[in-house]
Amino acid sequence: MTTPANNNMHPSDMRNMIIFALASLLLWFAFDHFVLKPQVTAIKAEQIATVNGKTAPAVAMPVAPKKREEIITSSDRIAIDTPEITGSISLKGARIDDISFKKHDDTLHSKKRVVLFSPAETEKAYFADAGWLGTPNSPSLPTKDSVWTKTKGDTLTPSTPITLIWDNGAGLKFERSISIDEKFLITIHQRMTNVSNGSLVLYPFAAITRHGIPKHEDTVGYEGPIGYIGEDLVEAKYDGLIKKPEQTFEGQTGWVGISDKYWFASIIPDQKQKQLFRFLAQPNETEKTKSVFQVDARGDAITSGVGDTIENTQHIFVGVKDINTLENYEAQLGTKHFDLAVDFGKLYFLTRPMNWLISLFNSWVGNFGVAIILLTVVVRAAVFPLANVSYRSFAGMRKIAPKMAELRVKYGDDKQKMQQELIALYQTEKVNPMAGCLPLLLQIPIFFAVYKVISIAVDMRHAPFFGWIHDLSAVDPLSLFNLFGLLPFDVPNFLHIGPWSIAMLCLMLVQKHFNPPPQDQMQKDIANFMPWVITFILAKFPSGLVIYWTFSNLISVLQQYAIMRSMNVPVYLFSKDEALAYEAHHSSKVVEAKEKAIEEVKSQSPEKPKEVVEESLFGTPRAKDDK
Repeated sequence: MTTPANNNMHPSDMRNMIIFALASLLLWFAFDHFVLKPQVTAIKAEQIATVNGKTAPAVAMPVAPKKREEIITSSDRIAIDTPEITGSISLKGARIDDISFKKHDDTLHSKKRVVLFSPAETEKAYFADAGWLGTPNSPSLPTKDSVWTKTKGDTLTPSTPITLIWDNGAGLKFERSISIDEKFLITIHQRMTNVSNGSLVLYPFAAITRHGIPKHEDTVGYEGPIGYIGEDLVEAKYDGLIKKPEQTFEGQTGWVGISDKYWFASIIPDQKQKQLFRFLAQPNETEKTKSVFQVDARGDAITSGVGDTIENTQHIFVGVKDINTLENYEAQLGTKHFDLAVDFGKLYFLTRPMNWLISLFNSWVGNFGVAIILLTVVVRAAVFPLANVSYRSFAGMRKIAPKMAELRVKYGDDKQKMQQELIALYQTEKVNPMAGCLPLLLQIPIFFAVYKVISIAVDMRHAPFFGWIHDLSAVDPLSLFNLFGLLPFDVPNFLHIGPWSIAMLCLMLVQKHFNPPPQDQMQKDIANFMPWVITFILAKFPSGLVIYWTFSNLISVLQQYAIMRSMNVPVYLFSKDEALAYEAHHSSKVVEAKEKAIEEVKSQSPEKPKEVVEESLFGTPRAKDDK
């Protein structure tokens, strides 16, 4: 191929490159979403690595775990009851190891509540602990086996805190006051009174321990140990901790926790005292998903003389990742960026406002599906000026398509001359073929941002729309391949093509007819197959995202149709006679040029049939095009 004198890329080549880039991004995103998911299983716990006297205590679990219900019902406990959570605290060890959410069911059609915390003896152990650490020569301190005595309160509620005491029998008396608010914040205020014969040094600590890696359906949001320490966000992923089992940070302010897609457990220590934060792992040598993980925070040393009482306060958040709730605690406790527990991703500047808009619209209409549609309208209105330029460019390209075809026939063997003539044609007709590409590129980050919001927002979980859509965060439950449930068999996940996906496909096919005709066979193939590929991929995404894309396409079709009519460009789908008349008028020279080229080849090779010559020159016989 001859290189153009000006070294500029041909507009058609540039458009091919952009289409290829868009397709590649979409396929990569689908591969990342559906293939690169961790395969994890339930676990039995091993012991966290041995620690010294100035760090959080080791955590162990029996080789043969017991049932959660058996542990909870057979041990002495204090119940927890708030409007949001239910659970209990074990008097043995005074651990917070039993937390369930009242307003969140485990699955859409199950009334079983989501369980977050479970005791250490269970298979999916997950719990929070707090207390004091000493030096190697310190007297006896409370451990996981210490049995505390309650002196105040039988049930922990927002209005009734509880108080626990423990005496080591050697002059140290420990008191732990535990309170809880209406939401998800547990406050532990601990005191130690020294009536022994000497002074000692203690370190306040709090820790959250999880045995194993939970199994989730996707990995859209960040999951694993996380913290904001000083001025830095730290994401110590499960795999990263297995490779590097101990990571230590110091900071005057901060928090650490373990994040799930919708749920979060975090330690928020005293923000006025310097802390040593750690991320720990005890890797399982045979199966990494059975490793044990711990985050903890240890305060500076506090010296207690004879007769002194020392105190410390720790906050434990155990709840859902609701952005408003997290921001309220951030302001209340004076911690920084507690809202980053919600993983809005690298497109934070888009996802955060979209999350706010969807929540606002839902507060108006009471339906997240309708809120998504309103968000679609807002997004389309925001990009309207650019889309207007894009669709006018498409209409202009469609209008000059016959002239472009004439040039391709006339200069088919001289690529450089053909490019020069095409560029001159664009300038004469005031058409910019690249103007239509920018809005397509802009749609990519917007699409990813909407997907992120729908996938990670806890309010979207199990949120219904109308009809058969009962969970906007899940895929469309119906499928074309069993006639939308009429046939009595389950369809494999990869064949779930629901009604909303079909509506999306129809609109993409309509929009394809509005776009400029492809200039070569490769572009034509891409244009023909892309709507089907996109539909097959997006059908496995949350139904809320498919609804967004469907309405976005509907607005695009209406806008593009109005522009084409205003520019007197024939619209094939709605005015076939007009379109045929237009093409017949403008393509006579193209037909004449094709006939002349065929006759020239025939004169040199008269034995070749005309249809064969035509197909070799133009890809497909004219008879097929005429159809």
